[in-house]
Amino acid sequence: MKRGKKYLESAKLVDRSKLYDPTEALDLVQQISKANFDETIEVSVRLGVDPRHADQQVRGAVVLPHGTGRTVKVLVIAKGEKAREAEEAGADFVGAEDMIAKIQNENWFGFDVCVATPDMMGLVGRLGRILGPKGLMPNPKSGTVTMDVAKAIKDIKAGKVEYRVDKSAIIHVPIGKKSFGTEKLNENLQTLIDAIIKAKPAAAKGTYMRSVVISGTMSPGIRVNAAKFV
Repeated sequence: MKRGKKYLESAKLVDRSKLYDPTEALDLVQQISKANFDETIEVSVRLGVDPRHADQQVRGAVVLPHGTGRTVKVLVIAKGEKAREAEEAGADFVGAEDMIAKIQNENWFGFDVCVATPDMMGLVGRLGRILGPKGLMPNPKSGTVTMDVAKAIKDIKAGKVEYRVDKSAIIHVPIGKKSFGTEKLNENLQTLIDAIIKAKPAAAKGTYMRSVVISGTMSPGIRVNAAKFV
């Protein structure tokens, strides 16, 4: 893969044989992020689980203390009083059959998170093949299937992020923007890692947290000493 000049310059500043302390890695990722925009800082965690087994799935959600730095558009699928609650709580889009039809017929994805009340899941289930691959399907484990739509919206707008292990046993989650600074990024990072550790499946054997890598949108990854979190 061909890399740009800025990327190659940044890569020279990273010791790929070293495991950095978390704060040291966060200092460095800000130093090497040279894009002309406020880069998103992401953490990738490789776990010692086998995602092929249902009892080794790792999934959940956590509210980062300083948010993610991005504006999140929330769609709520609900009726009646719950629809009114959603509108009052600041949902960007609220509806029921009309929104489901809009997604099905118009291939509309003008939202970042979809929240639904349990009574609507029978209808929302029709969208599984559409929303599932995009990670937009409401799920009780992530708090997006709930009767308390107001709280769900508040948490999402405040910086709630969902984490989910992929087929390679890796979790990828944004922890903020470069402009946040080391202290805020570190607090977000620690909050996320704590949540992932608490979500360890009972069936997981051996080393749970295999590796942690921090990177910016356009910058190389920095390996972090995972032992610092355990």
